[in-house]
Amino acid sequence: MMKVADWEIKLGVILICITLTVYSLKFIILQNPGDTVNYIFNSLGFLPMNVLLVTVVLNKLLSIRSKKDKLDKLNMVIGTFFSEVGSGLMSELSSRDPAIDEIRKELVIKSDFSEADFERVRKNIKSHSFSVNISDIDIVSLENYLRGKRDFMMRLLENPVLLEHEDFTELLRAVFHLEEELQCRDDLTSLICTDSDHLTGDINRAYGKLVFQWLDYMSHLQERYPYLFSLMIRTNPFDLNASPVVK
Repeated sequence: MMKVADWEIKLGVILICITLTVYSLKFIILQNPGDTVNYIFNSLGFLPMNVLLVTVVLNKLLSIRSKKDKLDKLNMVIGTFFSEVGSGLMSELSSRDPAIDEIRKELVIKSDFSEADFERVRKNIKSHSFSVNISDIDIVSLENYLRGKRDFMMRLLENPVLLEHEDFTELLRAVFHLEEELQCRDDLTSLICTDSDHLTGDINRAYGKLVFQWLDYMSHLQERYPYLFSLMIRTNPFDLNASPVVK
Protein backbone atom coordinates (compact mmCIF):
# COMPACT_ATOMS: atom_id res chain seq x y z
CA MET A 1 0.00 0.00 0.00
CA MET A 2 1.30 3.45 -0.94
CA LYS A 3 2.29 5.51 2.08
CA VAL A 4 1.02 9.08 2.15
CA ALA A 5 3.63 11.61 3.23
CA ASP A 6 2.89 13.96 6.12
CA TRP A 7 3.24 17.01 3.91
CA GLU A 8 0.64 15.62 1.51
CA ILE A 9 -1.86 15.19 4.37
CA LYS A 10 -1.16 18.71 5.62
CA LEU A 11 -1.51 20.13 2.12
CA GLY A 12 -4.83 18.35 1.63
CA VAL A 13 -6.19 19.68 4.93
CA ILE A 14 -5.04 23.23 4.11
CA LEU A 15 -6.66 23.16 0.65
CA ILE A 16 -9.94 21.85 2.07
CA CYS A 17 -9.91 24.56 4.74
CA ILE A 18 -9.29 27.23 2.11
CA THR A 19 -12.20 25.92 0.04
CA LEU A 20 -14.55 25.93 3.03
CA THR A 21 -13.39 29.41 4.01
CA VAL A 22 -13.99 30.83 0.53
CA TYR A 23 -17.51 29.39 0.28
CA SER A 24 -18.33 30.50 3.85
CA LEU A 25 -17.22 34.06 3.12
CA LYS A 26 -19.21 34.03 -0.11
CA PHE A 27 -22.30 32.89 1.79
CA ILE A 28 -21.81 35.46 4.62
CA ILE A 29 -20.93 38.46 2.45
CA LEU A 30 -23.25 37.93 -0.52
CA GLN A 31 -25.98 36.16 1.47
CA ASN A 32 -27.07 34.23 -1.57
CA PRO A 33 -27.13 30.53 -0.61
CA GLY A 34 -28.89 29.54 -3.83
CA ASP A 35 -26.10 30.84 -6.03
CA THR A 36 -23.49 29.35 -3.71
CA VAL A 37 -25.05 25.89 -3.86
CA ASN A 38 -25.47 26.24 -7.64
CA TYR A 39 -21.81 27.18 -7.99
CA ILE A 40 -20.77 24.21 -5.86
CA PHE A 41 -22.69 21.80 -8.08
CA ASN A 42 -21.26 23.41 -11.22
CA SER A 43 -17.77 22.91 -9.81
CA LEU A 44 -18.55 19.29 -8.96
CA GLY A 45 -19.78 18.81 -12.51
CA PHE A 46 -16.41 19.84 -13.90
CA LEU A 47 -14.49 17.80 -11.32
CA PRO A 48 -14.19 14.69 -13.58
CA MET A 49 -12.71 16.89 -16.33
CA ASN A 50 -10.24 18.33 -13.85
CA VAL A 51 -9.28 14.83 -12.75
CA LEU A 52 -8.84 13.83 -16.40
CA LEU A 53 -6.63 16.84 -17.04
CA VAL A 54 -4.44 16.27 -14.00
CA THR A 55 -4.17 12.48 -13.94
CA VAL A 56 -4.04 11.74 -17.66
CA VAL A 57 -2.86 14.76 -19.63
CA LEU A 58 -0.51 16.23 -17.04
CA ASN A 59 0.81 12.79 -16.10
CA LYS A 60 1.52 12.11 -19.78
CA LEU A 61 3.45 15.36 -20.11
CA LEU A 62 5.46 14.56 -16.99
CA SER A 63 6.16 11.06 -18.30
CA ILE A 64 7.47 12.48 -21.58
CA ARG A 65 9.70 14.88 -19.67
CA SER A 66 10.93 12.08 -17.43
CA LYS A 67 11.67 9.90 -20.45
CA LYS A 68 13.72 12.68 -22.05
CA ASP A 69 15.65 13.20 -18.83
CA LYS A 70 16.41 9.48 -18.61
CA LEU A 71 17.49 9.47 -22.26
CA ASP A 72 19.87 12.35 -21.61
CA LYS A 73 21.38 10.56 -18.62
CA LEU A 74 21.68 7.35 -20.61
CA ASN A 75 23.38 9.04 -23.53
CA MET A 76 25.76 10.72 -21.10
CA VAL A 77 26.81 7.22 -20.01
CA ILE A 78 27.06 6.11 -23.65
CA GLY A 79 29.18 9.15 -24.45
CA THR A 80 31.54 8.29 -21.61
CA PHE A 81 31.81 4.75 -22.97
CA PHE A 82 32.79 5.95 -26.42
CA SER A 83 35.28 8.44 -24.99
CA GLU A 84 36.94 5.81 -22.81
CA VAL A 85 36.59 2.61 -24.82
CA GLY A 86 34.31 2.61 -27.84
CA SER A 87 35.92 5.10 -30.20
CA GLY A 88 39.41 3.63 -29.82
CA LEU A 89 38.15 0.07 -30.20
CA MET A 90 35.98 0.94 -33.19
CA SER A 91 38.88 2.75 -34.88
CA GLU A 92 41.17 -0.26 -34.41
CA LEU A 93 38.64 -2.83 -35.63
CA SER A 94 37.40 -0.82 -38.60
CA SER A 95 40.99 -0.32 -39.77
CA ARG A 96 41.27 -4.13 -39.99
CA ASP A 97 38.03 -4.51 -41.92
CA PRO A 98 39.02 -5.39 -45.51
CA ALA A 99 35.65 -4.22 -46.83
CA ILE A 100 35.38 -0.98 -44.87
CA ASP A 101 35.72 1.14 -47.99
CA GLU A 102 32.37 -0.21 -49.17
CA ILE A 103 30.59 1.67 -46.38
CA ARG A 104 33.11 4.34 -45.40
CA LYS A 105 31.34 7.03 -47.40
CA GLU A 106 28.07 6.26 -45.61
CA LEU A 107 29.73 6.63 -42.21
CA VAL A 108 31.23 10.04 -42.91
CA ILE A 109 28.58 11.96 -40.99
CA LYS A 110 27.84 15.53 -42.09
CA SER A 111 26.88 18.44 -39.87
CA ASP A 112 23.53 18.87 -41.64
CA PHE A 113 22.42 15.26 -41.17
CA SER A 114 18.77 14.74 -40.26
CA GLU A 115 17.20 11.71 -38.59
CA ALA A 116 16.19 10.55 -42.07
CA ASP A 117 19.87 10.60 -43.10
CA PHE A 118 20.86 8.54 -40.09
CA GLU A 119 18.09 6.07 -40.84
CA ARG A 120 19.31 5.84 -44.45
CA VAL A 121 22.84 5.08 -43.25
CA ARG A 122 21.59 2.37 -40.89
CA LYS A 123 19.66 0.78 -43.74
CA ASN A 124 22.55 0.98 -46.21
CA ILE A 125 25.13 -0.60 -43.89
CA LYS A 126 22.82 -3.26 -42.47
CA SER A 127 24.02 -5.85 -44.97
CA HIS A 128 27.70 -5.18 -44.25
CA SER A 129 29.42 -8.17 -42.64
CA PHE A 130 31.53 -6.15 -40.17
CA SER A 131 34.23 -8.78 -40.39
CA VAL A 132 37.89 -8.24 -39.50
CA ASN A 133 41.04 -10.16 -40.31
CA ILE A 134 42.20 -11.30 -36.89
CA SER A 135 45.64 -12.04 -38.31
CA ASP A 136 46.02 -8.30 -38.95
CA ILE A 137 45.17 -7.41 -35.35
CA ASP A 138 47.76 -7.14 -32.61
CA ILE A 139 45.70 -9.39 -30.40
CA VAL A 140 47.99 -8.94 -27.39
CA SER A 141 47.66 -5.15 -27.56
CA LEU A 142 43.89 -5.53 -27.92
CA GLU A 143 43.77 -7.69 -24.80
CA ASN A 144 45.88 -5.18 -22.88
CA TYR A 145 43.65 -2.33 -24.06
CA LEU A 146 40.44 -4.02 -22.96
CA ARG A 147 41.92 -5.28 -19.69
CA GLY A 148 42.83 -1.71 -18.84
CA LYS A 149 39.18 -0.73 -19.36
CA ARG A 150 37.72 -3.63 -17.38
CA ASP A 151 37.03 -1.71 -14.16
CA PHE A 152 35.44 1.12 -16.13
CA MET A 153 33.13 -1.28 -17.96
CA MET A 154 32.26 -3.04 -14.70
CA ARG A 155 31.09 0.27 -13.25
CA LEU A 156 28.98 0.90 -16.35
CA LEU A 157 27.28 -2.48 -15.98
CA GLU A 158 26.36 -1.55 -12.41
CA ASN A 159 24.63 1.64 -13.57
CA PRO A 160 20.83 1.18 -13.23
CA VAL A 161 20.26 3.69 -16.04
CA LEU A 162 21.44 1.06 -18.52
CA LEU A 163 18.34 -1.03 -17.82
CA GLU A 164 16.49 1.49 -20.01
CA HIS A 165 18.63 0.71 -23.07
CA GLU A 166 18.81 -2.93 -24.13
CA ASP A 167 20.91 -2.30 -27.28
CA PHE A 168 23.69 -0.55 -25.40
CA THR A 169 23.63 -3.19 -22.67
CA GLU A 170 24.09 -5.84 -25.37
CA LEU A 171 27.03 -3.89 -26.80
CA LEU A 172 28.65 -3.59 -23.39
CA ARG A 173 28.10 -7.29 -22.78
CA ALA A 174 29.69 -8.16 -26.15
CA VAL A 175 32.79 -6.05 -25.45
CA PHE A 176 33.05 -7.42 -21.92
CA HIS A 177 32.78 -10.99 -23.23
CA LEU A 178 35.54 -10.32 -25.76
CA GLU A 179 37.79 -9.03 -22.98
CA GLU A 180 37.09 -12.15 -20.91
CA GLU A 181 37.79 -14.47 -23.85
CA LEU A 182 41.14 -12.82 -24.50
CA GLN A 183 42.09 -12.76 -20.84
CA CYS A 184 41.39 -16.49 -20.39
CA ARG A 185 44.08 -17.53 -22.87
CA ASP A 186 47.63 -18.08 -21.67
CA ASP A 187 49.21 -17.44 -25.07
CA LEU A 188 47.48 -15.24 -27.63
CA THR A 189 50.40 -15.42 -30.05
CA SER A 190 49.91 -19.07 -31.01
CA LEU A 191 46.19 -19.59 -31.47
CA ILE A 192 45.00 -22.71 -33.25
CA CYS A 193 42.71 -22.23 -36.24
CA THR A 194 39.45 -23.14 -34.48
CA ASP A 195 40.22 -20.88 -31.53
CA SER A 196 41.17 -18.06 -33.87
CA ASP A 197 37.83 -18.45 -35.66
CA HIS A 198 35.99 -18.35 -32.33
CA LEU A 199 37.72 -15.13 -31.28
CA THR A 200 37.03 -13.65 -34.70
CA GLY A 201 33.32 -14.21 -34.10
CA ASP A 202 33.53 -12.46 -30.73
CA ILE A 203 35.42 -9.53 -32.24
CA ASN A 204 33.00 -9.17 -35.14
CA ARG A 205 30.00 -9.24 -32.80
CA ALA A 206 31.41 -6.37 -30.77
CA TYR A 207 32.48 -4.50 -33.91
CA GLY A 208 29.04 -4.53 -35.53
CA LYS A 209 27.23 -3.51 -32.35
CA LEU A 210 29.74 -0.70 -31.83
CA VAL A 211 29.05 0.87 -35.20
CA PHE A 212 25.26 0.84 -34.91
CA GLN A 213 25.33 2.15 -31.33
CA TRP A 214 27.75 4.87 -32.45
CA LEU A 215 25.26 5.94 -35.12
CA ASP A 216 22.46 6.14 -32.55
CA TYR A 217 24.65 8.22 -30.27
CA MET A 218 25.64 10.55 -33.11
CA SER A 219 21.96 11.03 -33.96
CA HIS A 220 21.21 11.96 -30.35
CA LEU A 221 24.07 14.48 -30.23
CA GLN A 222 22.99 16.06 -33.51
CA GLU A 223 19.52 16.67 -32.09
CA ARG A 224 20.40 17.69 -28.53
CA TYR A 225 24.03 18.78 -28.30
CA PRO A 226 25.38 20.35 -31.50
CA TYR A 227 28.71 21.31 -29.92
CA LEU A 228 29.41 17.69 -28.90
CA PHE A 229 28.21 16.53 -32.31
CA SER A 230 30.71 18.89 -33.96
CA LEU A 231 33.63 17.32 -32.10
CA MET A 232 32.44 13.79 -32.90
CA ILE A 233 32.31 14.69 -36.59
CA ARG A 234 35.83 16.10 -36.47
CA THR A 235 37.14 12.94 -34.80
CA ASN A 236 35.10 10.46 -36.85
CA PRO A 237 37.21 7.26 -37.09
CA PHE A 238 35.71 6.46 -40.49
CA ASP A 239 36.66 9.81 -42.04
CA LEU A 240 40.20 9.63 -43.42
CA ASN A 241 40.34 13.44 -43.51
CA ALA A 242 39.00 13.95 -40.00
CA SER A 243 40.84 16.40 -37.76
CA PRO A 244 39.90 17.87 -34.39
CA VAL A 245 41.23 21.22 -35.62
CA VAL A 246 38.43 23.53 -36.73
CA LYS A 247 39.18 24.74 -40.26
